[in-house]
Amino acid sequence: MTATGRHGEQTAGRDKPWIFRTYAGHSDAAESNRLYRTNLAKGQTGLSVAFDLPTQTGYDPDHVLARGEVGKVGVPISHLGDMRSLFDQIPLAQMNTSMTINATAAWLLSLYIAVADEQGADRKLLQGTTQNDLVKEYLSRGTYVFPPRPSMQLTTDIVVFTASELPKWNPTNVCSYHLQEAGASPVQELSFALATAIALLDSIRARPEVNPADFPATVGRISFFVNAGMRFVTELCKMRAFAELWDEITLGRYGIAEEQHRRFRYGVQVNSLGLTEQQAENNVYRILIEMLAVTLSRKARARAVQLPAWNEALGLPRPFDQQWSLRMQQVLAYETDLLEFGDIFDGSTVIEAKVDALKAAALEELAKIDDMGGALAAVESGYMKQALVESGARRIEAIERGEQIVVGVNKFTNSEPSPLSAGDGAVVTVPDSVEIEAIGRLKAWRSARDARVAEAALAELAASAREGRNVMPASIACAKAGVTTGEWA
Repeated sequence: MTATGRHGEQTAGRDKPWIFRTYAGHSDAAESNRLYRTNLAKGQTGLSVAFDLPTQTGYDPDHVLARGEVGKVGVPISHLGDMRSLFDQIPLAQMNTSMTINATAAWLLSLYIAVADEQGADRKLLQGTTQNDLVKEYLSRGTYVFPPRPSMQLTTDIVVFTASELPKWNPTNVCSYHLQEAGASPVQELSFALATAIALLDSIRARPEVNPADFPATVGRISFFVNAGMRFVTELCKMRAFAELWDEITLGRYGIAEEQHRRFRYGVQVNSLGLTEQQAENNVYRILIEMLAVTLSRKARARAVQLPAWNEALGLPRPFDQQWSLRMQQVLAYETDLLEFGDIFDGSTVIEAKVDALKAAALEELAKIDDMGGALAAVESGYMKQALVESGARRIEAIERGEQIVVGVNKFTNSEPSPLSAGDGAVVTVPDSVEIEAIGRLKAWRSARDARVAEAALAELAASAREGRNVMPASIACAKAGVTTGEWA
């Protein structure tokens, strides 16, 4: 889907549904592959890969800093063999794969391309997304590896490389999702994400290898990853404001004449911060309401939606729990008449007034960030981080004082025992043996590869980085030579 409401192919008067995803991955590549194939068989139409913390931060499973984290919050991917296992029996030329990866995005994309090459896939047919937003890592998650400006260099390398080599790939998801999780207000989500996108577009346009004639198409591949919380009307208006502001910025600031290259294209994971451990069954309603905020307005409808499971505040969801979230999307898309109509909010003075107010406040904040020298300068000065900390603190204080009601947490707390989350097996647990087995596979991989070829590939990667060349070709060569995640980082 696109934010302009021009959705392309239609059947029987209905828009095509958005891409159905669940965010998944844990334990090891083979276990995650089984989960992916099971979900695809249930009607999921795209994949969203969760990587474990060592992979996100550039460590192999045998590194001391990886201890206790291997396979816990995502799948560990250390080398080409792991990536092969992850996508075994999944033809990448026919798949749309989102990879939630940032600091090591260039590496994980290189491994993905290497597997696609082995499968005989045409790179120009590969579809998917690398999150690849390092600014928000400094503001919210903390899983950065390199300083802000070298991080922007790596992000730009991926964008420039995919523009020619993987033209259907979304090389970055400018990410406001984690900003909301860190406490951002809707205005901060709008302004901070758009400031990051502006910094990225400036970086792309400054590259000598980018032909000005190709710049509009490159802009057209920039996508966003957003969050939708419980303030339903505000969240819906936020998405309409995002679409309008992106159109205005790409036209006015960058002169992008083609409407198709100015479309606000985004995927969404609805709010996980608001999921509660107390009365966790209430999360089903929260997820549904949040999904409606990013699907009901045709002009600002998500292109891809992934929903958390109702029990993610308790632990890793079971396959049934993920299926329940998938079915929520399918019921909305296929059983209702939502996709048969234009934008049902057009002409609403209430919606228009809220959208205008959000836009005005976001533009004021954007101007302040511009005066500081842009998003990177605002990150380095600490301004954006401090603003998020203060906003997040206000939210927590409002809940603690009872001013912001959270059902089952600070109001209506009397509850019957839930049969859904009782007893052993209510969530998936990752056994300690996963880490030991991962280390064993890693040692076997290093022993079996040609060490001289791997060393030569790493030397070329280092030279590319030192000399300011695009690191993607050397990274792909490293992937094929058997280099590991820790060695690449």
